[in-house]
Amino acid sequence: MKAVVYRGARRLGIEERDPLPPGPGEVRIAVAYTGICGTDLHIYHGDMDARVGASAVLGHEMSGRVDAVGADVTGLADGQAVTVLPTRSCGRCAACRRGNSHVCHAMNFLGIDSPGAMQSSWTVPADLVLPLPEGLPLDHAALVEPVAVAVHDVRRGQVTADDHVVVVGGGPVGVLVATVAQGRGARVLLVEPDPFRRAVAGKVGVEAVDPAATDVVALVGERTDGAGADVAFEVSGAAAGVATAVDVLTTRGRLVMVAIHAQPRPVNLHRFFWRELELLGARLYTRDDVAEAIRLVASGAIPARELISRVEPVTAVTAAFDALESGGGVMKVLLDWQGEGR
Repeated sequence: MKAVVYRGARRLGIEERDPLPPGPGEVRIAVAYTGICGTDLHIYHGDMDARVGASAVLGHEMSGRVDAVGADVTGLADGQAVTVLPTRSCGRCAACRRGNSHVCHAMNFLGIDSPGAMQSSWTVPADLVLPLPEGLPLDHAALVEPVAVAVHDVRRGQVTADDHVVVVGGGPVGVLVATVAQGRGARVLLVEPDPFRRAVAGKVGVEAVDPAATDVVALVGERTDGAGADVAFEVSGAAAGVATAVDVLTTRGRLVMVAIHAQPRPVNLHRFFWRELELLGARLYTRDDVAEAIRLVASGAIPARELISRVEPVTAVTAAFDALESGGGVMKVLLDWQGEGR
């Protein structure tokens, strides 16, 4: 089997390894596709070396088929299409004890803390393996994990029908948040400076504007009789994005912080006071969020084909990372492990 391993900042290698036979309660998966996400890029840049060890196998967005099952595993069969919930909680920390195991204080995140999905054969605990509906294309199924992120974000924002929603940042997660919110009946405006990303958003039915050419606060005010947006999602990771997300909100509006900000940002706390705003963090997802993501992808509610910009062979993994890093002309980039193509 082949595996993509991290060898230090901006250095990836492909290694031949022996497949691991599944032990009791484990399943071995023939991985079909692995997605590359922002967290993988952080690792690639060397930003997570304190957490990610040498020769670590990256990746947590994936789809594949069951290749073998260990003893005591039921409900899964060879050849079955599956994805993996890549989070394993401890069950003992304060978060777990209070029913918030998705933000476990001792989380084992597969692809960061333990070997991930960038390998052609992946052995994982059976309780993390989720069956996929028959007929769902496996390249589309590789988007289940980022869709689960968006589902969780929208639930955190308590988005309801007819809410005015502003999504700041039109990368893959931003477009998915906008799509999921629209699916709930919300009126959504996406704010994104990159013309390619705005074009992709338009193709999937999301209105997108350039903040350099549009007074976003004024536009939202016009559409809400001066009130402002009910919910804003900050997905850009930029200081300007934080300011926009705060400024567009109505009285008692909700700001959902989705992006990972590597450094503290200035925030207009007076506006939080004046309008009684709420700030909500949104991290990862629950098992229910993943189940909903599978349903959305399988039903076609998520325009997966439009969001997958490139599918690369594993031998081109460095080029795939560099393409995503450049941000120009790509949305989602997948690695193809079995040569299935699109």
